[in-house]
Amino acid sequence: MPGPLAGLQVIELAGLGPAPHAAMVLADLGADVTRVARPQPAPARAGAAALTSPGPVIGRGRATVHADLKDDSARREVLELVTASDVLLDPYRPGVAERLGVGPQACMERNPRLVYARITGWGQDGPLAQRAGHDINYIAITGALHAIGEGDQPVPPLNLVGDFGGGSMLGLVGILAALWERERSGLGQVIDVAMVDGACLLMQDQWDGLSQHRISSGRQSNILDGGAPYYRAYRCSDGRYVAVGAIEQQFYHLLLVGLGLAGDELPDRLDRANWPALRKRFAAVFSERTRDEWAETFAATDACVTPVLSLEEVPGHPQIAARQSVRLVDGVTQASPAPRFSRSQEGWGVDREHASG
Repeated sequence: MPGPLAGLQVIELAGLGPAPHAAMVLADLGADVTRVARPQPAPARAGAAALTSPGPVIGRGRATVHADLKDDSARREVLELVTASDVLLDPYRPGVAERLGVGPQACMERNPRLVYARITGWGQDGPLAQRAGHDINYIAITGALHAIGEGDQPVPPLNLVGDFGGGSMLGLVGILAALWERERSGLGQVIDVAMVDGACLLMQDQWDGLSQHRISSGRQSNILDGGAPYYRAYRCSDGRYVAVGAIEQQFYHLLLVGLGLAGDELPDRLDRANWPALRKRFAAVFSERTRDEWAETFAATDACVTPVLSLEEVPGHPQIAARQSVRLVDGVTQASPAPRFSRSQEGWGVDREHASG
């Protein structure tokens, strides 16, 4: 069975970060994606080119054509592809695609049904629109970076919040929404996907908590940022960690049972003034045993305690292995396509039971 997006024709202008990731997801779901990349570089530039090309995981599932968009004939060939396409992914700064002759106007004159998705950090307008930046910069001005980390220093959450959450995922929502609207209007449109917008949207629960005075802006001072003793990671005797997420009272009780503290006189966990003392008590107990010993203790309970795994350990976890959420394909460990559909293949071209890994 083909994927749910079988027949969808997508052009990806070569770039980094969220656009290649979005193209990968579209290809995983069955879309026919063609990546338009610069001509193969000379050996002297090969190292620099590697920094602007996705690897075998992010780059999976699509064909690549090489075209110098500054060349008239190459540009015409790309515009011919546009004529028969449904979606174009533009990862460039505002104005770059126009200067190359493949901006929204040039493309949509040829194909009025085209959905033209522009994915940038700052967006298409505003005082920073033409400035360089990376994930850490985009999430810095949204409050997300400030809220994550130790009490005295913010810590970048990889590039999950800006590039892939605020960029790729929100871009995919926009593309699918525009395709749905096209069914009624018969016309495509331009989508302005800004990572700053997406990161702000991902922070909506924090905005909600701030408006209701449920949270403060300080790091490690709230329930979900590591401040609460029942929602944080604890170091074990072997230097590895377990994650505790026992928010609800029934789960908290099971946490205390597993720690051997159910009968102890403990301060009220709902009073934030007691959190430092509880964190210290829990940390002392967790430090007495190894990570895997604690994982075994809590494995059959609803205490919401799980081991913190390294990347190398992830594929072997029973839940990950059972669903093949991460698997080995052609010698490369990678995440499987998601989400899953009851009637459509996941996009690998192989049955789950026969996949390697």
